[in-house]
Amino acid sequence: MQRKLISDLIEWKNKTHRKPLMLMGARQVGKTWLMKEFGKKEFKKTAYVTFFNNNRMKNVFETDYDIERILLNINAETKISVTPGDTLIILDEIQECPKAIESLKYFCEDAPEYYVIAAGSLLGVSIHQNISFPVGKVDELNLYPLSFEEFLLAAEEETLASILEKKQFNYMVDFKDKYLHWLKNYFYVGGMPEVVSLFFETKDYIQVRKLQNTILDQYRRDFGKHSKEEFQTRIEQVWNSIPAQLSKENKKYFFGQIKKGSRMKDFELAIQWLCNAGLVHKVNRVSKPGVPLKAYEEIEAFKLFLLDVGLVSAMCNLNSQTIIDGDKAFVEFKGALTENYVLQEIKANSNNSVFYYSNDDSTFELDFLLDSENGPVPIEVKAQENLRAKSFKNYCEKFKPTVAIRTSTADYREESWMKNIPLYAIGKALS
Repeated sequence: MQRKLISDLIEWKNKTHRKPLMLMGARQVGKTWLMKEFGKKEFKKTAYVTFFNNNRMKNVFETDYDIERILLNINAETKISVTPGDTLIILDEIQECPKAIESLKYFCEDAPEYYVIAAGSLLGVSIHQNISFPVGKVDELNLYPLSFEEFLLAAEEETLASILEKKQFNYMVDFKDKYLHWLKNYFYVGGMPEVVSLFFETKDYIQVRKLQNTILDQYRRDFGKHSKEEFQTRIEQVWNSIPAQLSKENKKYFFGQIKKGSRMKDFELAIQWLCNAGLVHKVNRVSKPGVPLKAYEEIEAFKLFLLDVGLVSAMCNLNSQTIIDGDKAFVEFKGALTENYVLQEIKANSNNSVFYYSNDDSTFELDFLLDSENGPVPIEVKAQENLRAKSFKNYCEKFKPTVAIRTSTADYREESWMKNIPLYAIGKALS
């Protein structure tokens, strides 16, 4: 399996003013595998420490922040002689040891010559629960489920992946059937590493769905283990409501659909927990496509998306027959899978902030607005080749964006006012 983020890890390794690295990401997106693979490829030695069920190492960090003493104990724990310049220190499941999180400040200030990378399950939740996070003393990277390009690499479709990487739209036309074949499979399988591995090992959709449901069950158990008891039910209610919310024509999150009479204040902490856990992406509305978009953000109007389109398809119980039935996979549930996929590709391939836009009388409704150096980039998502998009064209005529993108199953083409990007290329087109 190939993960594109390894190039960012190499860039971090080669930085002159490098700080300890915090690798963020939801459970089961492959953080441990990636850190070990990075150590194997880029370092002579890797000293791997996990704090899961490891009271011995927890106690090491509870004593004090003497880095020399901590390193001696890491040597003893891993049986690796940690030396500057050629050893990667991995601190995994670091949320189990808050003092280890705090120690990263001292690695930064007192021992910058050492390469330290930390990660953990639900780390985003932990650092919002009264843990002293070393702000300004760590570098951060986010790991998401496999992107569509990484899925193609797992399928050993290196040529297709290379064409995407190089943005060779003229060649994509020749391979359109293959791209759409794999994209339909991606909608079903998604990008969770264990699920992807199982799919290419077995080619069995039933086993894939069972594993996805197991992952969903594990996430639900986390709601109880890592949240306050009074919020557990609300977290689960929000989580379970997302597929139905995405399947509406108007995908703005509507609290009354969870429970009649519900309001934002009843569920805002539950939503924040899911966002901190990396399980959900929250896309806020902007009242005006101005610069910067953040200045026009409305926190009370938003859409919620799951971290992985394959998990959405599992929660919606998408039938595997859909994969071979024309464009049905793209239009099921009113395009919910397609829009979730596009947001997932944006997150995996771009560091730009994402919003959506609609005006008060719904004359203009845009699926996404992306911050960029050239001003806001409107993105319209069309599930099929039926490319009528009145709102999109009206928006472009009024606001005249420098770049406007429509993404659909149609081939790449440029018009005077917008570009049509094939769905399977949208991630790389934005990178």
